[in-house]
Amino acid sequence: MSAPAGSTSSSTSAIGTSAVTTPAGGTVDVLVVGGGIVGMTAAWRAARAGLTVTVLDPAPGDGATHAAAGMLAAVTEADFGEERLARLNVDSALRWPGFAADLERESGLPVGLVRTGTLTVAYDADDAAEVRRLVDLQRGWGLDAQPCTVAEARRRSPLLGPVAGAVWVPDDHQVDPRATHRALHRAVTAHGGTVVRRAATRLVRGFDGGPVVGAVDDAGHVWHAGVVVLAAGDRSPALLRDLPEVHAPVRPVKGLTLRLDAEPWFDLDHVVRGRVQGRPVYVVPRAPRPDGTREVVVGATSDEKPDDRRAEAGGVFALLRDARAVLPALDELALVEVTPRVRPTSPDNLPYLGESGVAGLVLATGHHRNGVLLAPVTAAAVDAVLTGSPPPDAVAAVDPARFAPELWKVP
Repeated sequence: MSAPAGSTSSSTSAIGTSAVTTPAGGTVDVLVVGGGIVGMTAAWRAARAGLTVTVLDPAPGDGATHAAAGMLAAVTEADFGEERLARLNVDSALRWPGFAADLERESGLPVGLVRTGTLTVAYDADDAAEVRRLVDLQRGWGLDAQPCTVAEARRRSPLLGPVAGAVWVPDDHQVDPRATHRALHRAVTAHGGTVVRRAATRLVRGFDGGPVVGAVDDAGHVWHAGVVVLAAGDRSPALLRDLPEVHAPVRPVKGLTLRLDAEPWFDLDHVVRGRVQGRPVYVVPRAPRPDGTREVVVGATSDEKPDDRRAEAGGVFALLRDARAVLPALDELALVEVTPRVRPTSPDNLPYLGESGVAGLVLATGHHRNGVLLAPVTAAAVDAVLTGSPPPDAVAAVDPARFAPELWKVP
C-alpha cells in the first residue's frame, strides 16, 4: 500500500479506496489527525504494518496526554450505568503488558508501566457508604475489588490520614503517559512515519460526497491519504462539520492535575484514590528515580469548560485540600507543575472507535478520562480496520454510529 513521496498511490483498505496525486508531498496510506496518545497509537500501528504514515498536530502530546496521570483504573473507574465502558476498560487493561513490551522493544524507550495496585479510601462514613455501593456494583460485574479494614489499609500505606473505609484493587496499575508518548513518537518515526506540526482545519472529500481523501492544514497545504484517522480530541466535531453522515458529538471536559516532587522518605508505592465528602481525588506516585526522589501526580477535577489552559486558584486549592486529607504528608512535597487540559468526552463517556460510515475515515476520539488506559484496545481496533478483520468484542459493542439520527427515530 505504500508509495514513494511525490508519486501517485492507490491505497485500499477495509474502509474504501482512493487514488490521488499530490505534487508537493505524495499520497500516504494513512493520515492521522491528532498527535496525542490515541493518535500516535494509531500511527504506530499503521507504520509497523508497513504503511506510509503522516501525523498532523501543532503540538503533539500537549493536550489531554500532557495532563494525564496514567492510572490504568479499569476497576476503580467502573461506575453505575457504564458497564460497556467498564468492559472496554478491562479489555484494554489486560492488553497493556503486551502493548508496553512491544512499544519498548520497538522504540528503545521505557513507558513506565508499574504494577502497583490501587488503594481506594473513604474519608468519612458517608464516603464509606458510597464506596461500598460501588464495590458491590464492581464485584457484581466480576471485577476484583477487595474491601479491607482501615488497619489493613494503613499497613499498605502508613502515610494515610484518618479514613473510614478502604478497598484494595490489585489489578489497577499505572503507566507514565508522557514517557509513553515519547516512545510512540520514536516508534512511528523509526518505521518511517512523519509528524508534521500543523493543525488540520478541515477534511477533504472526493467529488459528490465521495470518500474522505485527506485534510487541509492551517497553512493551506493539502495532505492526501488513502485512510484518514480522526484522533483530534475535542476538535473532532469541527473537522466533521462537512460530513453530515457522521454523528460523533464530543465536548471538552476540563481537568486539572498537579505534579509534586517527593523526597525518598515519601515511600508510597501504589496509587491511592480517595473519596472526600463526595469528591474524588487520586494520588499517583511514579517509580523512584536513582536518587530515591519521585514524581507524584494529584488530580480528579472534571469541569464542563473549554480548553482555556487556565488553572483557577480555587481548583488548585480544592485538589490539595482533598489530597492532603487522605495523605497529610503531601503538605511537605514541592509543587512543581499545575496542568489544566480538557478531555474529549462523548455523551455516554464511550469513545468512537472504528469505521465512521464514510469511506476513507476512521474515528478514534472521545476517550474522556481513559485515553491512556484505552490505548491498547485502540491499537487493536485500528489493526482490525486496516486489515479488514473483525474488531475485538468490547470494541464491537461501541458502535461509532450510535448517535446517528436514524437510530433515534420513533417507529
